[in-house]
Amino acid sequence: MDLRSPHILDSGNVMMNDTLTSDVIGRRVEVNGEHATVRFSGVVPPMAGLWLGVEWDNPERGKHDGSHEGTVYFKCRHPTGGSFIRPNKVNFGVDFLTAIKNRYTLEDEPEEEGKEQIVTIGNKPVETIGFDSVVKQQSQLSKLQEVSLRNCAVNGPGDKGGIAKACPNVRSIDLSKNLLSSWDEVVDIADQLKHLEVLNLSENKLKFPSGSPPPTGTFSALKVLVLNRIGITWTEVLHCASRCPVLEKLYLESNGIVISERPTDVLQTVKLLDLSSNQLIDENQLFLIAYMPRLEQLILSDIGLASIHFPDAGIGCKTSMFPSLQYLVLNDNRISQWSSINELDKLQSLHALSCTRNPLTESSKDAQTTRQFIIARIGQLRTLNKCAIQREERRGAELDYRKAFGNEWKKAGGHQDPDKNRPNEEFLAAHPRYQSLCLKYGAPEDGELKVQQPFLLKNQLLTLKIKHPNQLDQKVIEKQLPEEETKARETETRPIMAPEPHASVLSVPRKLRRNY
Repeated sequence: MDLRSPHILDSGNVMMNDTLTSDVIGRRVEVNGEHATVRFSGVVPPMAGLWLGVEWDNPERGKHDGSHEGTVYFKCRHPTGGSFIRPNKVNFGVDFLTAIKNRYTLEDEPEEEGKEQIVTIGNKPVETIGFDSVVKQQSQLSKLQEVSLRNCAVNGPGDKGGIAKACPNVRSIDLSKNLLSSWDEVVDIADQLKHLEVLNLSENKLKFPSGSPPPTGTFSALKVLVLNRIGITWTEVLHCASRCPVLEKLYLESNGIVISERPTDVLQTVKLLDLSSNQLIDENQLFLIAYMPRLEQLILSDIGLASIHFPDAGIGCKTSMFPSLQYLVLNDNRISQWSSINELDKLQSLHALSCTRNPLTESSKDAQTTRQFIIARIGQLRTLNKCAIQREERRGAELDYRKAFGNEWKKAGGHQDPDKNRPNEEFLAAHPRYQSLCLKYGAPEDGELKVQQPFLLKNQLLTLKIKHPNQLDQKVIEKQLPEEETKARETETRPIMAPEPHASVLSVPRKLRRNY
């Protein structure tokens, strides 16, 4: 970028003055803490002087769509996403090397007057001042392995080869929320860090190349790539990841991604894939990533998913999709039917599931019963919503599930006699594990399936009929007492009078005698 007459602040950030801006279209800038992309540079009549037209990351920050008094100077995706800014108000940032020195090097210690050091360069002794401080700074940078430059206005690599020379041992870099404007700038940085394993580029609005991928070896050691909220497409993901031969974790949250093609020769080493908050992903698109051979963790939170189905596997069978998937996250979706939970039992390797804040789990009044039903429906599950499933809990959940749907099973054709046990297809589709639970614990007995009356006080009362043996014309008096109380008082009763053959009741609790 050609920047003539810039103003350099003490922090190292470049602020443009009003004399000129050249080759700035597409550059990322920062203005009073807000980030934007330059879309226009020039005059805006009738106002005098030079202006930059910027499109804000936060569209509520702007005032228009790039137009002024009927003239379109640039275009924005949002009607209030644009503004015109004077060049001297805009911060174009600093290069990577400057940012890392500002962040990590030691400040020069005050020099003592006359403090000198003699060093030998070649065969000649040389007097130096402040040499110890320079050595300390260089030593500190060379030892760095983890670097965090989040929100440090980094705009590019800096001098060619400078990064490799200053900090060759860096293995992890956080470059999130900076002023990087293109993937090529990222490549120029990564190409100098041969040991780079973790790279976070979140919240950078990058322009991705449509041509050939970066040279082989640029990301040869990269294992973790974080690309959250950068506006990347699925095609660009595959393009960038094609030079990451050992990539294990890929984070793509909030990018508006649509999975448009199957990754055939790319992402084959990925074990964790985070697609959270990509609201355009549907069930059919998931089939395109279903054969990633090493995918163990899939995060699908907040994508608007309403159902899950694996059409290649029938009732009680295992799907060939997601063969290595062990941990699935489905939080904050729209799953409302038990059929989707049944489908998860088809996954060959699923051991852990998180599915909080879905209609199916939120609408239930009894969270514990919902948890039991999920456990019973997914046989190999070991952890549910980050809580381990103990052996006793699984047994209890499966027995309760077997009992809860026992009457429905019998009506559908279920029978205790194995030769007569033929529940219909509708029941088996709704409860695909029920038959296996009957084999595991035995078919439910009739006594287990007896419908219990609700536990109400009126259902627990005994009726007591009272009639005086010598007053035959007297109306029989009925009173109701709790069963347990009546039993407890049986030993305290005695006859009111000598029993007669026509007496309905032979004794009355003492508590009632004074009334009759």
